[in-house]
Amino acid sequence: MPQAARNEESDNARIVLGLLESVERDGAQSQRKLASDLGIALGLVNAYLKRCVKKGLLKIGQAPPRRYAYYLTPHGFAEKSRLTVEYLSSSFSFFRRAREDCSSVLKMARSRNWNRVALLGVSDLAEIATICALEQGVTIAAVVDAKCTSDRFVGTPVVPLLDAVPGGFDALVVTDLQATRESVQAVVDQLDADRVLLPTLLGIRIDRTRESAA
Repeated sequence: MPQAARNEESDNARIVLGLLESVERDGAQSQRKLASDLGIALGLVNAYLKRCVKKGLLKIGQAPPRRYAYYLTPHGFAEKSRLTVEYLSSSFSFFRRAREDCSSVLKMARSRNWNRVALLGVSDLAEIATICALEQGVTIAAVVDAKCTSDRFVGTPVVPLLDAVPGGFDALVVTDLQATRESVQAVVDQLDADRVLLPTLLGIRIDRTRESAA
């Protein structure tokens, strides 16, 4: 399965699990509160609630004044348990593989005397790469992410552009898990493709067509 499809499937499972857990705690809370807790749009909460009701995971009751309350069905409790186990299992599997991949690319960077690298994309993968960098003796100069609203990520500066990395960098490790292919193609237009390092779990390769044509 392509990485984008895996990410979408993972996000879907995460939202459903979060929704079921929130409803179990308080089924009468507003959809706006659910949206805030889950970090998703209000319209998306409504769509997921309807989907869960249709699948028999939730049932609807009246909760005055003029509001609905949602309750988990036996099927909903079973699905919540299944998703919890699946999430914990996949999280451990992801961490183990990401750690191996990040250690590998950072070890390669160090062998080429690239001791100062930047990360492309704030994500769980970027956090794991930061840990691996400490173990490999590699410095993370910054995380490049134009969409991030914070100026730091696990103690590392976050900048919007490659040119904004303080002190420059020797190589770039791709850690974007959302729009990975688009992000890679954008940076290859700016950097030597050999300096763009891809953890294998991303499941993509650099398109060198433009580079060869240049």
